[in-house]
Amino acid sequence: MKKLLILLKIFLMNFKLMLLFFLLSTQAIWAQDGFQFDNNKNKTSIPFQFINNLIIIPIEVNGVKLNFLLDTGIDDSILFSVDDSDGVSFSHIEKIKIRGFGSNESFDAYKSTNNKLSIKNYTDLNHTIYLVLDQNINISSRIGIPVNGIIGYQFFKCNLVKINYETKRITIYKNQKKELKKIEKSYTKIPLELISGKPYITIKSFFENNQQPLNTKLLIDTGNSDALWYFKAKNINITIPKLNLQDFLGRGFSGDVFGKRGKINALQIDAFTIQNPLAAFPDTNATSEIDKIEGRLGSVGSEIMRRFTTVYDYKSNVIYIKKNNQFDEPFNFNMSGLEIQHQGLQWIKQDYENNPTTSNNLFDSNGNKITNNLQYKFELKPIYIIDNIRKDSPADLAGFQKEDILVKIDKKNAYNYTLQQINDLLKSEEGKIIEFEIDRKGKILKFKIQLKSIL
Repeated sequence: MKKLLILLKIFLMNFKLMLLFFLLSTQAIWAQDGFQFDNNKNKTSIPFQFINNLIIIPIEVNGVKLNFLLDTGIDDSILFSVDDSDGVSFSHIEKIKIRGFGSNESFDAYKSTNNKLSIKNYTDLNHTIYLVLDQNINISSRIGIPVNGIIGYQFFKCNLVKINYETKRITIYKNQKKELKKIEKSYTKIPLELISGKPYITIKSFFENNQQPLNTKLLIDTGNSDALWYFKAKNINITIPKLNLQDFLGRGFSGDVFGKRGKINALQIDAFTIQNPLAAFPDTNATSEIDKIEGRLGSVGSEIMRRFTTVYDYKSNVIYIKKNNQFDEPFNFNMSGLEIQHQGLQWIKQDYENNPTTSNNLFDSNGNKITNNLQYKFELKPIYIIDNIRKDSPADLAGFQKEDILVKIDKKNAYNYTLQQINDLLKSEEGKIIEFEIDRKGKILKFKIQLKSIL
């Protein structure tokens, strides 16, 4: 009897071990990949910053809060700006090569797996990140705030994601069926083609001298601040407007991108028609190697997408759109020809009045009234430099040079502007005169330019 009890205990012990192994195995099999809700809530709302038509969201990477650009135009997550003070640790790292958007060759990067990424209660416990250590890659200087990386497909793939550009909030829904019933009543449903984690949409583009619109397969690219990019070399029916200008279009992971800008006649997305959108036509050498997707003719960027409230449903290969109050806004561009970037911080001495409400009643030890109650403080303020100048633009004709440092804009210290405010000013209105003071290698120079639209 005792032997039978011993055998029974051994059997029960082995059964428990087998049961535990089975549960762990099935959990591993059935556990969903990617971002998931880590509580019982059915949705989460994330505020974002919208700067230069780019969405910036806070994400914790292995417990450290960083800023990421939300970019539907990439499939993998990339981290390119982390310093020692951020204190982020990574494991399982291997060296790889990356080819980016631009004209240069591929460059070194590192692949890191098993990272924890969290946005409020939305978490991915096994996230792969590509670390790019090239110091020349710096989105922060173009946006004016620290941006540490880019995230795309992994953010969208598991749940319904709504982007409201007016309220600057992203809402992620867990119970998709319930929410879709509401969305389908007031939104337009458009099919998506997901290829390698990137969403493509087919829309009608109306070019000059073409009687019929061209069906154009475009990447939805929220990481592109422009309205539209077209790859002319891929279709002879893509025509560059006669009224155009040669311009700096942006900076990719592999270098600067140049091309032409001009306004096409119209763009039609389902029942929505957008008149005279501004389009860019990048030079062939910048696009020939980076996208081999059959039939892709370009990109639709954030200057178009911000005119809608959008709901991405990657699981069903669908996007829902509803026009918002920004739909009819004009397509403005930088009429100065100046490309400004953030170039670090400087300490600025600022004076202020201590207790200004009582300063008129202050006396020194001899009974004399104190007439000056100013004190001083030091604050970190931004430095802005000229990064690029469009040829034959008002800035070029006025004599600006690359690497000039902005000192004052319209008699106001340049460091009191945000980069967004400066860019908005340069797009504001044709004929506007803007005064500048710049520092050129220690010499202060003054310029005036008049904004001029040639498109």
